[in-house]
Amino acid sequence: KEERVQMLEALRNEMLACHKCPLGKTRTHLVFGTGNPEAQLMFAGEAPGRDEDLQGEPFVGRAGQLLTKIIEAIGLKRSDVYIANVLKCRPPGNRDPAPDEIEACERHLFRQLELIEPRLVATLGNFATKLLSGKPHGITRVHGAPQTATVGGRSVTLYPIFPPAAALYTRSMLGVLEQD
Repeated sequence: KEERVQMLEALRNEMLACHKCPLGKTRTHLVFGTGNPEAQLMFAGEAPGRDEDLQGEPFVGRAGQLLTKIIEAIGLKRSDVYIANVLKCRPPGNRDPAPDEIEACERHLFRQLELIEPRLVATLGNFATKLLSGKPHGITRVHGAPQTATVGGRSVTLYPIFPPAAALYTRSMLGVLEQD
C-alpha cells in the first residue's frame, strides 16, 4: 500500500507542473483524486466544478454531497472508494471538457486506474463513460448497464451512471440514480 501511495503522490506532483492545455493556467488548485488507494470501487467523473477547484478535491460541492449519499446507500463510506475526474482542472464556467483538454489529461486518469487497480469503475456521465469504454455511446443509452473494458492493460467492469449533478438540476433524475 505504501508504494502505491508514493506512486500516486509522484503522479500528483508531476501533474502540478502540467500545462498541456490552457486549464492549467487558470486553475486555483489541481483536483487530483481522493480516497482509498487500494479501492475496489472507483468513481470517475467529468471535471472539477467551482467548489472542487477552490478546495482541490473532487466532488465536494452539492453534487459531491449527493455522491457521498449514493456511496453510503450501497453500504460503503467515501473513504472506502477512490474518486477522480477525467480533467484535473476546472473548465471556465463549468462548461463541458473540450476534446483537446480530454486528450491532454486522459493519461493521468489512466495512470490513476493503473495504480489503484479497482475492479469496478462507476463512470459518472458522458465524458468518463466514452473515454473509459472507448465507445461513442452516451450515458442516456448505457446507464445502469455494466460493461467490460480494458484500461491500463487490465480488464475492469465499468458501471455508467448519470453524474450526481444531473439530479440537482432535474429532480426526476434522483430516482434514476437511486435505481442505477
